[in-house]
Parts: sequence; C-alpha cells; structure tokens
Amino acid sequence: MASSTRNEGTRRTNGSRPSGGSRRTSGGERRSSGGERRTSREDYGMYEEERRVSGRRTSPSRRDPGVDRGRASSGSGSRKGQSRRKKEKQRKRIILFSVEILALAVLALVLWAVGKQDAVQHITINESQIVENMNDGVEENETMQGYRNIALFGIDARDDDLKKGNRSDTIMIASINQDTDEVKLVSVYRDTYLNLSNDTYNKCNAAYAAGGPEQAILMLNTNLDLNITEYISINFNGLIELVDALGGVEINVEEAEIEHLNNYQKSMFSTESQVVLTDDYTPVTSAGLQTLDGMQATAYCRIRATAGDDFRRAERQRTVLLACLEKAKTASFSQLESALNSVLPHVATNLDTAEILSVLQEVANYTVTATDGFPFEDSRTTGNLGSKGSCVIPVDLESNVIQLHNFLFEQEEYTPSEQVKAYSDKISSDTGY
Repeated sequence: MASSTRNEGTRRTNGSRPSGGSRRTSGGERRSSGGERRTSREDYGMYEEERRVSGRRTSPSRRDPGVDRGRASSGSGSRKGQSRRKKEKQRKRIILFSVEILALAVLALVLWAVGKQDAVQHITINESQIVENMNDGVEENETMQGYRNIALFGIDARDDDLKKGNRSDTIMIASINQDTDEVKLVSVYRDTYLNLSNDTYNKCNAAYAAGGPEQAILMLNTNLDLNITEYISINFNGLIELVDALGGVEINVEEAEIEHLNNYQKSMFSTESQVVLTDDYTPVTSAGLQTLDGMQATAYCRIRATAGDDFRRAERQRTVLLACLEKAKTASFSQLESALNSVLPHVATNLDTAEILSVLQEVANYTVTATDGFPFEDSRTTGNLGSKGSCVIPVDLESNVIQLHNFLFEQEEYTPSEQVKAYSDKISSDTGY
C-alpha cells in the first residue's frame, strides 16, 4: 500500500514519533514486567511445593520435638510474620491472576480487530505523490514530526461508494500529539474557497468529488502547509449505525433546531435508488439535553438553516463526534463489537492493519483538548463568487495558516511556505478580501 517514499518521508516525520524511544522503553519495561510475572509464577510454584512439604512436616505423626521446641521459643512474633508473608503471597497471586485476565482480554480485542479488516474499504492513494507535492519546508518541520495528522471525511452518500464523485459533507483534521496523546480537531468548512491542489479555485469540498480522498488530502496539504497522508472516510449509513450501536448520544437540542432536524430525517434517502432510507424515524418533539438515535444524530449534523449557518453545522458535527467518543469510553465490549460490525462496511481508509491496531491500542488514552473551525472566526467572511455560489472566504489565507499551526502544534512563530503566500494572494485577488 504505502510506497517507500512515504515510509522514509512522511511516516518517519509524521507517523513515527520522536517519543518512540521512550515508548519503546515503556514497552521494554512492560516486557520486563512480563519477565517478573513469570518469575512470580515460578515463585508461586515453589511456594506451593514448600506449603505441601510444610504440611507434611507439621502432621502430628511426623512432628519433630526439636522443631516444636524451636517454634515454641520463637514465640508468637514468628507465627505472625509467617502469617503476614502468607497473606502477601496470596495478594500477589490475586494481582497476578487479574493482570493475566486483563492481558488475555486485550489480546482477544486485538485479534478480533485484525479479523475485521476485510470489512473496511481500502481505497488506495498515491502516497508518494502526496509526499512529493508537500509545500516547501513541511517535511523538515521538526515540530510537526511529533504529531500524527489524519484527515476525516464525512461523505454525502447514503450508499457505500466512498470514492470520487461524492462531495465531502464533513472535512476534519485530527491532530494527535504522540507524546501526550492529546487530540485537537479542526473542521475545514466545506464551502471554503481554496486551491483544489491543481491551481483551480473553488469550494474545498469539490476536491473529494473530483479526485476522491487523494485529491482531498492534497487540497488540505496545499493550502494549510500540512503533511497528511492518512485518511478515514465514512458515509451517512455508517454514522447512523454507529450511534445506534452505542445506544444513542447525549445532545442538547435547541428549540430552533427541532424543525430542521426532523425535516432532515424525512429527506435522507439512498443516492442510487432515490428511496427514503426509512419511514420509521422518531421525531424530536422538545428542546433540551436528550439521547438522540442514529437517524436523529445524523440529521442534527446536517442542520445549517439556523443562526450560524455552515459554521454552526460544523460545530454540530464535532459535537456528535465527541459524544460518540465519550459514549465509546463507557461502552461494554459487546456494544463496541456491535458498533464496529455496523460501521466498518461504511468506512474507507488507507490505514493498514498494523496502523489501525496502533490507533486502537492508544485510543483509550486519547483526550480531545480543543476543537475549532478553519478559517478562524476573526479571519473569515462569506461572499457570493458568481458561478461558485456562496463561499466561506479566508480573509488572508496566510494569517489563517499561521493561526492554525499555533492552534494545532503551538508554533507561535510559524512562517508559511512561499506556496501558501501565493495562494493567499490569489484568493485575495479573486474575492476582493
């Protein structure tokens, strides 16, 4: 799947982590702990043998008077010491048993996850070309090397065709700090006027429609000075079934959102057959914090007709994603299995089995610490750009990119590439901002 260029370029600058040494050390320490556990098991076997021998020695018919006199002279302190040692060994035995059960459970989860890989669509992309087309200085950016950046696409398709031809209804960047496991999420507003990576300027969600996930990634890297090579795409059915499998998500619905939420539930249909997904949906009837099912939550993600327009819509999408993550943390194993079984057929990615497992092994430690939208609130406007319609316009793309790198990577003195400066000038010339 991945080219050697990607492995030596992006994977070492982005996928691999400077902290990898410390994490490998931790792994080594865990292996040492495993060795200690084996030693504990041997100790426990010796302890059992000693107890059996001791039992035979203390039987009435075999008791040695000399031994009895020695025990008597040692007094109650010796008996108490032996009792404490016995209890300590029993406690270690219980801890050892608990650790072994936990290890077996983790191993079972990992093996089960590997077995599910055939259910995921693997849409390959030319990753070497993505690396070769990164803006000047991006691969050498030492700060970004400590982060893993993954593109998340929500596709406006009710069927399982996640290749080109579908506009990306949702565009997000998940940036994972590989030292701290802190995650930051940024929504790139789908109507943002940007370079589609081929010197054509339009709404950025047109990139996925034109060239699938490969061009969508190129679009993000081109405009934002990023080094993304990994993506995950999901369609509407996937989100519906994921939320249902998790037992719904807690969302605070506003009064102004109710009518639009219910209308979107009515309007969701299969793009191939034009058949409504289901007539069996549950209308939302009141405002306030409540549990939304899959259809309701997906419809909530699509609302854009209230105050805030597409900006508020992107915020709703992040809200539902965070609610899913929180629900997953408290879900039972059977719920998680059901969720993955439901969602995987509606997912496409270029992550291989090892990479997915590396994410699964860390996901319990991930904490989402900040979310925002791009372009940023103080550096954007909207305007009608003729045949391209109403667009979100970055007021000076260059300053937005500086703010983005500060937000994601805490680079306060970031200097955008010459390419971004040129794209910024072009957008300003086209829009008048």
